[in-house]
Amino acid sequence: MERISEAVVSKTRVEAQGIIREAEEKARKEIENAKKERGTRFAAEKERRLQEAEEEAARIIAQGSVKGHQKLSSTKADIIAQMIKKVKETLAETGSDESHLVSLITEAIDALGADKGRIYVSPKDVSTVEGFLKGNSKLSSRIVEVREFACTGGVIAEDMEGKFRIDNTYDTRLEMLLPKLLPEINRSVFELNA
Repeated sequence: MERISEAVVSKTRVEAQGIIREAEEKARKEIENAKKERGTRFAAEKERRLQEAEEEAARIIAQGSVKGHQKLSSTKADIIAQMIKKVKETLAETGSDESHLVSLITEAIDALGADKGRIYVSPKDVSTVEGFLKGNSKLSSRIVEVREFACTGGVIAEDMEGKFRIDNTYDTRLEMLLPKLLPEINRSVFELNA
């Protein structure tokens, strides 16, 4: 019986060793598969995160570009506004040239289409206008009154009833010219190709 018992133990040992080898082989394969799966998941996660990082970087760059363009546009607008302010200040400080005033007044009175009218000029130009009207009978016969008006220079002509006005002031002329001048100012001041 001992032999049978030894044979059974021996056979059981061989079977157990076979089962253990088989289990170790399965475990090794499962570990390899798990490592491969982990590697695949890691690569997929790495790719996903890399893609997210690239998208975030592109978004940040786009936002930076937009903010940069906005800042540049704002700075350009500020510079142009300062230039226009300086022009207006210079016009306000400087007395109008008599020949320019005569031209502006004649143009405004003619455009008014009335035989007689009144004119409004900057307070700094009233005495100049009154002075040259005394020496210009043709123009003075059409202008009944000279009044002060808060402007940088130029003239406003008005019919006697006050119904029609022609604004020929520097302020209005500047506002009319700006849309035409701004592209040229932009090219000459801000383009580096000059």
